[in-house]
Amino acid sequence: MQVIVRALSVLRLLARTPGGLALGELAERLELPIASAHRVVGVLEEERFVSRSPTNRRYFLGPAVREMLQPDSMQQSLLVQPHEALVEASRRTGETVFLSELVGNKVVCLTLAESQHPLRLFVRVGQEMPLNAAAAARVLLAWRDADAVRRLLTSQRLVSFTKETPVDVEEIIAHLQVVRARGYDVCESELDANVWAVAAPVRSSIGEVVASVTLAAPAQRMADAAAREGAYQAVIEAAERMAADLGWVAPVS
Repeated sequence: MQVIVRALSVLRLLARTPGGLALGELAERLELPIASAHRVVGVLEEERFVSRSPTNRRYFLGPAVREMLQPDSMQQSLLVQPHEALVEASRRTGETVFLSELVGNKVVCLTLAESQHPLRLFVRVGQEMPLNAAAAARVLLAWRDADAVRRLLTSQRLVSFTKETPVDVEEIIAHLQVVRARGYDVCESELDANVWAVAAPVRSSIGEVVASVTLAAPAQRMADAAAREGAYQAVIEAAERMAADLGWVAPVS
């Protein structure tokens, strides 16, 4: 019984600590010997109730906890501060890179690293991204329940910003399947003419997509395959770094 009580104490503590805890911090707060704490979290990690960040070695609630959560129960924003991964992606590509999150029924830019080019995209903190026309938004919808996404899309007026903007709900739902299959989304002249963007998902420790990382640039700077490939890689790697710091461990394929 003591082992079960200790395991439940670990889960309760991690549930109250979105930033995760190192093994020593867990042991200290629960007043456990390090060896005992290590055994308990080892079993919880094997059963996927706990995950350990590969970058900062902190423990977080794991994917198995999702089975005991109600949809949309993760209400606290997990990524509200600028992350070095955004800055690095912007530095590598020379383009604007920003982080967005679904807040209620709106997708909002939380933070960004701006391009240093004289010609750059204007994105501001707090800016809303249309659900139908922004890669940043569609990545956040792609891994959600299809019926919930359909209800969200039909509850809003889907504006046509350019001739390329998708406004048909079923067309958008079908596109989200493509996003899931390739792991990122691309938007070209759908929100603004001659603007190209790529976005990738950021996952929490339990596998929920909690944010998106997006690179946006004038289409002429992304005209060749090498530039686009560099943008894909920069965005995906930034999203993976941020997810790792939230405790996400990708399943072994």
